[in-house]
Amino acid sequence: MIKKGIFLAIISIISFRSFAQELNIDVQVKAPRIVSTDPKVFESLENQISEFLNQTKWTEDEFEDFEKIEGNVNVTITEDINGSTFVADIFVQTIRPVFKSTYKTQVLNLVDNGVRFSYIENQPIENSTQNYFDPLSSVLTYYAYMIIAYDYDTFSSLGGDPYFTIAQNIVNGIPANTPNAPRDWGALGNRRNKYWMVENMMNPRVRPMRQALYEYYIQSLDKMSEDIDKSKAIMVSSLSTIQQVHASYPNSSAVQMFADSKRKEIVEIFKGSSKGQQNKVYDIMVKIDPAQSSEYNALR
Repeated sequence: MIKKGIFLAIISIISFRSFAQELNIDVQVKAPRIVSTDPKVFESLENQISEFLNQTKWTEDEFEDFEKIEGNVNVTITEDINGSTFVADIFVQTIRPVFKSTYKTQVLNLVDNGVRFSYIENQPIENSTQNYFDPLSSVLTYYAYMIIAYDYDTFSSLGGDPYFTIAQNIVNGIPANTPNAPRDWGALGNRRNKYWMVENMMNPRVRPMRQALYEYYIQSLDKMSEDIDKSKAIMVSSLSTIQQVHASYPNSSAVQMFADSKRKEIVEIFKGSSKGQQNKVYDIMVKIDPAQSSEYNALR
């Protein structure tokens, strides 16, 4: 009986590890200006989004708890249309640990404004990988796979491809009559909508940037504790490649999202560098990120 108990315990552990989820996302839903709807609705929404993101098995890979992708999803309700239809701004941020360091680097930092969806208390949120159910389910499934894809790209060259493909399939499966579909999910929407975010990452013109980002993380950030000068040189090379992608594909959401996530980190890394290296990084970043050029003044 003792041996049988040990065997069952081992099987239980193996089963748990085999199906361990990938995400560890802190979810917050806020409605600071909405007084017409019972706050319990938003509490329910917060709990269900958290459960959906963190308890769904998104890939076939095994994850230990310490390997889970960390981040935040903040949903700010900006409009209550009819008590069950809402408009919200969704903030998505993820981080990644840096090897041999306590530092965690930001991978994603984006805001999706004006997302319209319907929700009633305790309404289920459905995995929309294969089928369309409703706007909220599609948005959350899309971002789950974008989070995973971006993270996988930081650990292996083009490692996010399978998950960017799934996200792109979700975009392609949105019915044309979905509220705000052309703006949020279509090619005619703004260049930072859900269509363009994933299109960029699958576009061959952006592929050199994705490979450069892999080097940015694996060959540079992860090696800073071993050889800081070499790691910085590799990072400058990665930034140069991203600038070249920016030149060949102007106004791409991929380059702007990189800048949004990395500008503060890049400034901090190169503050103590040689003047020549600082000048080179400054010149690269103000071309990539001209609207925020003042953020790089510390490198001048």
